[in-house]
Formats: sequence, structure tokens, C-alpha cells
Amino acid sequence: MADTLRRLTNTSSFSVLQDKLENWYKDYHVISCDQNLNRCCELIELNAKIQGQLFAILNLTAAEGGQYAGVDTLKTRLLPWLGTCFSMGRPSVTHDTSLQLIQDSAVKDRMIRELSVSHENDMQKMESQLCSTRIQLDTVRAELVDAQRELDKTKSKSATTLLATEDEILQLKADLRSAHEQVETYKMKVESLEEYERQNRLLRDEVSYLSTEKAMLQQRLVRSRSPSPLPRLSLSSSPMTSESPTRAQLTHSTRHARLVSQFSHLYAVERLEAQTTLRRYIDDLEMVQKILFIAVVESFKTAKLAYRQFKLRVQKTLSASHYGPESLEDAAVDYIVRNMDLYDVQASVNDVINAMNVNPRISFPPEVDFVLISTLIRETCRVAFAMQTLDPPLDLAFANDGEVYNDSKYRRSYDSDFTAPLVLYHVWPALVEGNAAIVKGEAVTRRGAMWNRSRSRSRSSSPVRSRSLSPARSLAFKSKRSLSPERLTASHL
Repeated sequence: MADTLRRLTNTSSFSVLQDKLENWYKDYHVISCDQNLNRCCELIELNAKIQGQLFAILNLTAAEGGQYAGVDTLKTRLLPWLGTCFSMGRPSVTHDTSLQLIQDSAVKDRMIRELSVSHENDMQKMESQLCSTRIQLDTVRAELVDAQRELDKTKSKSATTLLATEDEILQLKADLRSAHEQVETYKMKVESLEEYERQNRLLRDEVSYLSTEKAMLQQRLVRSRSPSPLPRLSLSSSPMTSESPTRAQLTHSTRHARLVSQFSHLYAVERLEAQTTLRRYIDDLEMVQKILFIAVVESFKTAKLAYRQFKLRVQKTLSASHYGPESLEDAAVDYIVRNMDLYDVQASVNDVINAMNVNPRISFPPEVDFVLISTLIRETCRVAFAMQTLDPPLDLAFANDGEVYNDSKYRRSYDSDFTAPLVLYHVWPALVEGNAAIVKGEAVTRRGAMWNRSRSRSRSSSPVRSRSLSPARSLAFKSKRSLSPERLTASHL
């Protein structure tokens, strides 16, 4: 019995039971209901184990006292307590096993307390970290608020700057418009200045012509008053035209240089603009260049014919009232030079378009009209008409596809075969004065030019274009003619 009591004392079961009670009291309001019930059941089991040990000690003690020892105590204390319906069966495990279980439970409780302490420490550390994180978060929020405030200030400044920039742009646009207006004004002034200079040149030519005529008349007057017969003989033997040059003869060199320059300008500007316009409707560059070349050639032909007819009408009108030192032909040429604006250029443009409509070498879309290149035709007719007033007149060199390339009249185009001796087709005609070339034309040379030419003729790929004008258009073209042969009377001259 003494050993059993000693083991029970060493295990300190009651102290363990007391610690468990105290811990349960501390955690009662923190843990859940299931955990409280588990704690209670655990204490009941531990209490039952201790009571089992005490009942074993009670049995051993009663056995040591003999048969009748301790009977009164059992009757007075144990039996009444058992009468209260409390019964405790004998444990199924041995005493040593029960004590070992109590020790294991005590060790587990100690470990649980240590884990709880470490958990609380960890919770405190996490709470401190959470507090520091919250402080950092508040700092970041404050910085974000400051950044948002700075952004709002920047936006307001940018909006103000944008408004100022828009005002500056509007001001600059207004300045640009005023500058354009000033440029237009200056252009008008320059054009008026050029008109004044042109009139000044015409007046100077007129004054020079009149001065020369005055000097010639004075010489003739002096000679008529002189008693010597020699001047009279020389006057009668020398032609009158050599003594009094007309305005056309005086301005010949100036008009010659200006017309040559205008012909070069036709090649450099008007031709390229017309080529760009035609390329919108025709993909074949060769056909476009052929169309422009034929337009220039037909314009020269029509302008020369119009000049001859106009000159005949002028001579017929001046023949009745002509007098003076110059011949009738010189007077007619001089009148044409003075009145170039009487030339009906629109009639020539219509004649050129009609001639091109029936040209078998041109392949042109039927839905498109040659009026697209009327600007080039009109300017070429004007230049060609004015060139006929020169002495000798300027004309185009004769050109034919398949001819031998002449380096003195033409230059090869960039896409030509520079070793080919024959011309495939012409891009621009050459301007000649007599037999001398003044302005070179442009031609395309290729190998087999004659074979290609004969093949194109045999195929007849370009049908004759029969575009007859409608009655309305014919009347409109006739109404545009400024002067007809019957209307050119002395009143217009």
C-alpha cells in the first residue's frame, strides 16, 4: 500500500488536476463550447483515475487492518457516499499504467502551455508587424494624397497652358492669313508692275519706232530741199522699206527670244501637267507622249493656217487705204504684231481637237475628251501664231516614226536604247529656224523600231476616232470666234 501511495504522491496528480482547472478557468470565455466540454471530460477522466487509485489504496488499507478493522469507518463514510448513487468501477488498467498515463498527460499539458506561450509571442510579434504595416500604409496613403494633389495642380497648369497655346495658335493662324493676304496683294502689285513694265517696253518700242521714223522723215525732208540730184536718185533707186523699219522689225530680236523661251516653258511645264492629267485615264505612257506630241504638231499646223488666213484678211482690208513707206505685207505683219489679241485661239483649239479625234495613230478612251489638254493646245497655238510674225518664221522640224536619229535636233529620253539608230516615237518636236535647230526635241530610240512600226500598222490597234460635235457644241464653238473673214473690216483695224 505504501508503494502505491508513494507513486500517487510522486505523480502529483492533484496538482496537475488543479493546474488544469485553473487553465480551463482562464480559457473558458475564449475557447468554444466543444473545447470546454472536452476540458471537462478530461478532468472527469483524470479525477476518476485518481479516485481509482484511492479506492485501490482503500482496499489495501482495509486488508491490512484485518477482518474487522475499519468496518465502522466504511459503514459511516463510504457506504453513505455510495448511497448517493455514485459508483466507480475498478479500472481496467493496472496502477502503473494509470500513473504513466497521468504523467503523459502532464507532459502534454506542459507542452501545450509552452506552445500557447510561443503562440501568444508570435501573435504579439504579428500584431506589432501589423501595426508597423498599418503605419506604413497610412504613410503611403498620405503620399498618394499629396501626389494626387500635385497631379491636380499639374492638370490645372496644363489646361491653362493649353488654353494659352490655343490662343497663340489662333493668333498665328490670323497672322498667317494676314501674311497670305499681303502676299496676294504683293502678287497683284507685282503683276501690275509687270504690266506697267510691259506697257513701258511697248511705249519705248513705239517711241523708238517713231523716233526712227521721224529721223527718216527729216532726212527725206533735207534731201528733198537739197539742190543736189544725188539724194533724189538714191531715194528713187533705194526701196522705201529699208528707210523706215516697222515696229515688227524693231522688236524682232526681243520677240524671238521671248517666243523661244515660251516654247521651252511649254515643254517644261504645260507638257508635264497635261501628261499628269492624261495618266489618270491612260496607263500607257507611250500613248500619252504620242498624244501630246501630236497635239503640239497639230497646234502648229492649225496656227500657221490661221495666221495665213488672218494675214490675207488684213492685207485685203488695208489694201484700200494703205499708204506709207513700208510695203503692204510689212504693214499687215506690223498690224498683227500690234493686235495679237485679235487671234481667235479658241477656234484653233477646236480645230486641233477635231483633227486629233480622227487621227488614226491615237488610241484614247471614248468616254474622255481631248478638252483635258486644251490648256497645252491653247498656249501652243498662241506661241505658234506669234512665231509666224518673225522673219524667218520659227517652225517645227519634220518628224516621222522610224527615221534615223539626228543628234543635232533631238536628245534621247532616259528610257531609250542609246545604241539604237532609229527613232521609235517622238516625245517633243524640235524648233527650227530655216534648217538650223534652235531648241532640241526629245525622242525615244529602240532596237527594231521599223519592225514595231510595221507591226502596229498591220494590227491597226488604234481605230479612227470619229467624234463629231453635237449641234449645241458646234454653235457654242462658232459663237466663241471673235472675228470672221466677213467681220474683219477697216473699223477693227
